[in-house]
Amino acid sequence: MLARLTSGFVTFFERWMPDAFVVAVVLSVITFLLSIVVAGASPSEAVTAWGDGFWNLLTFTNQIVLILLFGHTLAHTPAIQRILKGTARFVHTPDRAYITVAFISCIASLFYSALGLVAGAVAARAVGAAARQRKIPVHYPLLVACAFCGIVIWHQGISSSIGLVIATPGHFLEHLIGVVPSSQTVFTLWNITIAAVILFTLPFLMARLRPADNACQPMPEDLAAEETAEEPDVEKRDTPAAMIENGRWINIIIVAAGAAYLYIEYIMRGHGLDLNRLNFMFLITSIALTRSPAHFLKLIVNASRIIGPFLLQYPFYAGIAGMMATTGLAQSVVNLFVEISTAQTLPISSFFSGALLNLFIPSGGGQWAVQGPIAMQAAIELGADIPTVAMAVAFGDQWTNLIHPLIAFPVLAIAGLKARDIMGYCAIALLYTGPIFLISILLII
Repeated sequence: MLARLTSGFVTFFERWMPDAFVVAVVLSVITFLLSIVVAGASPSEAVTAWGDGFWNLLTFTNQIVLILLFGHTLAHTPAIQRILKGTARFVHTPDRAYITVAFISCIASLFYSALGLVAGAVAARAVGAAARQRKIPVHYPLLVACAFCGIVIWHQGISSSIGLVIATPGHFLEHLIGVVPSSQTVFTLWNITIAAVILFTLPFLMARLRPADNACQPMPEDLAAEETAEEPDVEKRDTPAAMIENGRWINIIIVAAGAAYLYIEYIMRGHGLDLNRLNFMFLITSIALTRSPAHFLKLIVNASRIIGPFLLQYPFYAGIAGMMATTGLAQSVVNLFVEISTAQTLPISSFFSGALLNLFIPSGGGQWAVQGPIAMQAAIELGADIPTVAMAVAFGDQWTNLIHPLIAFPVLAIAGLKARDIMGYCAIALLYTGPIFLISILLII
């Protein structure tokens, strides 16, 4: 039965899912129509909201692009390549390949969502290349889906945007709910238990989705060749400029300064992990593991080939978020769920409204800015438990990440596939994890 269900989803997405950019355009049109029909905005108001919001995510877009650049570069430094190839040598069966990559994705996502995406994708490439070389029948699209599936528990880890926001003094809802410590959200026994259940079962489920050996699609030959290729040659000229470009001493200076700054940030200032600091860590580590500035720049140029399509999509999602927020459409959606809720059912309705809004506002922090005030006000008026409702929103947000092509893009860009190639398998993961979240919420309330 599972094989037939998986085959049906895979066939459906391969046949009907367009390119991720087209998905963004279609969602823009749907949001425009809903803004008029549901929120009562005029066409000119909806278009204005779309245009005004179009460039609102430039900072976030640049942060994600840098994660792709630095993450890809770090993965292809000699030291990390040796580690990845060493790990891949332990993969002797298809099941172990899928489980290993999914487990890496889940563990890394609990530390940081972007780290999970990059680590999972890099692991998938290394394992996929090793499997092709050793003729192990590994289905590469499923392997990449395993690299992405860890995103479904990122809000339950130490970088949960919703959990961290409401635990920070001075947050924008403090006047309404006060400061909610992470001991009541992320570090509760029930949240840790849910994350552990998914962490130790989802990789095995993904392994069970593998097609028959004769139907497996190995890693494309050109991608496998990139993984097994020699390091890029760096031009060396006998000139003073070349001596500087190929001098390791420049790397040492930058790394020393970077390490000092990170010590100040994490130890002296006590700051936590965010996108900027993660990028800085990737950058400094990449420079530390390359032989010279020229070597580092060569790897950066190789990595830059994957980011073009990504840059095109984020402005459209920023426009969608602008329409959702400015026209009141997002508030209408959340209000619809709230109106049919009681104190006992509000966490469930918050879960589903969070899941729906995530398809249009694919940013945990951005979505909370829209949904948080309404959900928290409803929790107060209905007498619902505030930490539970907040985490229910987070669960919904991370749940539909599994079928969001924009969220998957970093993995797809590094792995060299299209969204339609993996979404059939991700849909099965969605069906599996959804009941876990719902049952958990029901047990809590």
